[in-house]
Amino acid sequence: MFADFIKNLLQPNPPRLSNLDSRLALGALLVRVARADGHYDPAEVTKIETVLSDRYSLSQSDATELRIRAEHLEEEAPDTVRFTRAIKDAVPYEDRESVIESLWSVVLADGARDHDEDTLLRLVANLLGVNDRDSALARQRVEAKAK
Repeated sequence: MFADFIKNLLQPNPPRLSNLDSRLALGALLVRVARADGHYDPAEVTKIETVLSDRYSLSQSDATELRIRAEHLEEEAPDTVRFTRAIKDAVPYEDRESVIESLWSVVLADGARDHDEDTLLRLVANLLGVNDRDSALARQRVEAKAK
């Protein structure tokens, strides 16, 4: 099912993703970050659905369906760099900080920060062209909203 999608991501110069594929890529990246600590918490699942629903104005059932598809893609996908490149190509620079905020909201959804999640998020932010300072500010905004 995802063979063509992954094949496109593996190309040296992958084509720009369609809106549906960019949603799927972001969903898979959210799942990958949530799974980075080896524990995929129900609170993280819920947060992923909320992020997808809010970001793309999806119904709850459509957000759940997209999350499930993203979970399958994440399991089959070779690496984080290609996901991130696809998202970077699909999301204008000025909106990438909101992607980082979404990723932080998933990392913090279970109430715990994990070293593996932090490391992966630092890599992803860098690949998206978001510096450590702006990523930290995005995390602080997410933490402030959670209080």
